[in-house]
Amino acid sequence: MKVLCLLPLIFLVPCNCTRGRDWANHGAPMFSDLSVRELKAVHSYLHNIPELGLTSARNPSLKKNSILLMELHLPRKHEALRALDRGQARPLRQARVVVQYGNQTKPNITEYIVGPLPSPSSHHVKTFKGKRPIRFDSRPITKVEYGHIEKILVKIGTKAHKLLGELTGGFSYTNCSDRCLTFSDIAPRGLEPGERRSWIMLQKFVEGYFIHPIGFEVLINHQDLDPEKWTVEKVWFNSMYFDSVEELVESYEQGVLDMPPKLPNQDDIYSTYIPRGHSNTPTDIHGPKLVEPQGHRYLLDKNFVEYAGWSFSYRVRSSAGLQVFDLRFNGERIAYEISLQEAIAFYAGDTPAAMQTKYIDAGWAMGASSFELAPGVDCPEIATFIDLYHFFDTDKPVRHKNALCIFEMTTGMPLRRHFNSNFSGGYNFYAGLENTVLVLRTTSTVYNYDYIWDFLFYQNGVVEVRVSATGYIHATFFTPNGLNYGTKVFHYVLGNLHTHLIHFKVDLDVAGRENSFETIDLKYVNFTNPWSPKHFVVQSKLQRNEHKTEKSAAFRFGKKFPRYMHFYNPNEKNKWGHHKGYRIQFNSHAHTVLPRGWREENGISWARYPLAVTRHKDSESSSSSIYTQNDPWEPAVSFEDYIRDNEDIVKQDLVAWVTVGFLHIPHSEDIPNTATPGNAVGFFLRPFNFFDEDPSLSSRSTLIVRPGRDGAPMVQRWTPASVVHCVTDKPFVYNGTYVEV
Repeated sequence: MKVLCLLPLIFLVPCNCTRGRDWANHGAPMFSDLSVRELKAVHSYLHNIPELGLTSARNPSLKKNSILLMELHLPRKHEALRALDRGQARPLRQARVVVQYGNQTKPNITEYIVGPLPSPSSHHVKTFKGKRPIRFDSRPITKVEYGHIEKILVKIGTKAHKLLGELTGGFSYTNCSDRCLTFSDIAPRGLEPGERRSWIMLQKFVEGYFIHPIGFEVLINHQDLDPEKWTVEKVWFNSMYFDSVEELVESYEQGVLDMPPKLPNQDDIYSTYIPRGHSNTPTDIHGPKLVEPQGHRYLLDKNFVEYAGWSFSYRVRSSAGLQVFDLRFNGERIAYEISLQEAIAFYAGDTPAAMQTKYIDAGWAMGASSFELAPGVDCPEIATFIDLYHFFDTDKPVRHKNALCIFEMTTGMPLRRHFNSNFSGGYNFYAGLENTVLVLRTTSTVYNYDYIWDFLFYQNGVVEVRVSATGYIHATFFTPNGLNYGTKVFHYVLGNLHTHLIHFKVDLDVAGRENSFETIDLKYVNFTNPWSPKHFVVQSKLQRNEHKTEKSAAFRFGKKFPRYMHFYNPNEKNKWGHHKGYRIQFNSHAHTVLPRGWREENGISWARYPLAVTRHKDSESSSSSIYTQNDPWEPAVSFEDYIRDNEDIVKQDLVAWVTVGFLHIPHSEDIPNTATPGNAVGFFLRPFNFFDEDPSLSSRSTLIVRPGRDGAPMVQRWTPASVVHCVTDKPFVYNGTYVEV
């Protein structure tokens, strides 16, 4: 076995980057995330401008000017395409910088475009479409602000120390050693623009504390930039509301407070991953593992990837997450951009925290919430692991070790196969092709929930975009009325119903930029049978509908949704005379979360449509923003505006905006937390007459078996007949830290 394990080393040669296409390697750096050097250079440049008055993000004052976020500012599409398609010089790299101006008469949020990189020398203000202002109250919450919230919670915990101790069996917010309380905060932070009021839910600080609510919730007004002026506006305890902590404590001390049963403390293990119950699987041997007998079959050069005819560039935007650019198959562009835009989870419940919970995850820096991936669990041991660097609410770039992985895997399902029977106990031939796929993966752990983001590239020109949800459910304290809004999953814990919706941007360039869009469905036709006139034929017929305007191509939830969404180039045809095209195929159970125009729904107007098609505009680069979470009522980015102008979409540069998702009614099997099976949604990009035949015919992994004259099988194959099998002799390593660099 040791000899076998050494064999793959012969084939593991360093990446030969000259194999990469000249056009791809030329363009990939345009889309790469800001490097540590660039991040530090931009930080230094802005801090050296006296009139900006910038200070450290760790300055404990909220009345300060500081950098909140830095990430790549993408070049305009036409400038990027000049470099990609004509070999012209790449546009200069620039950074997008979000600055919080708290130390001003009128505090505000200002975004800058800073460049050129890596040695910036100029900056200008970036505005949103319609020049919408960014309310200061809509800014994401920071570690400094959390620190001040923690201080007010300490005061609350001190006042209610005796009550909390009796309720929880000795847990407290101060001087608590191993029996501490913690909190989760709820957003949006108020009920209308300009507010900054957060419901805070106290929980036992044990592993999986998200499902350990204690039934104590407080509403804190933290709008003022002086934390000494923050106030507690409401307290919720055992289905009762109080105007202050003092009022609650007074009722408790007078013995008139209706106390719930004491919380059991011997069953805290229910939220941990520690195995329990009888196992029917042998534990002294490992399960199946992925193996690359001769090493990687993909090329990775910084942020550029090539595999089985595919090529693309990628980045992980700190605000919103994973993006793929310049996606090509055999050198022909399929899409200019496929990118994650937003993820929301809207809840319902009986407690104030539950009924207020409408999470809009870009507001929590969903992209920067990408943490270390575990070999053999999050990604196979054979994967290539890549560090990511983010600059959000920090003074230095933060290295997120092994936060992205790339690997090739077999699906365990043939890409295609056929057994051709001779109907006499034998066969004429068998043929099959194994289904291998390249996976680009990262995760976002936005507090309780974990999202696993996958881009999968198949040998037959298909791309799958998928998100799998796991992590802990968002749980509140059980009340009898709560059963209208979820499921009891432990003695005093309610798993609250919620809907996940995920939004993607798909900038398709199918055989060029001049694309059109049609939907294809079926309708019944009834006609006289030509070979038996006294009978009729009823059958299905193709019904094509070309959509000429943006409003026509905006499909509302609750309306009939066509089965084929077809993007094609009217000027390009395949060998058989069909327009070269790709179609979007959904794997989703999404639906609306609020009535159209109802308050918070204005911030997620993209969630009205499973699919909307618009003309590409650089000013419509994203469907959401980091400010929507705390101001969904009058959002800085309004997706509905992209459709409202109702532009022509025939033979235009088109963008498809895709919404997928599912309803989650928690159940007892969500304990300890949610598993991925059945909780994955997404969409496919599938060629539709783009090629003359299935492009996976080029794969040499095909296997054909024919019977010989003597009856013995004759095997025809183009890969080695035997497979070297060895995984790795390296022990499992996991660090889990992310640090400034």
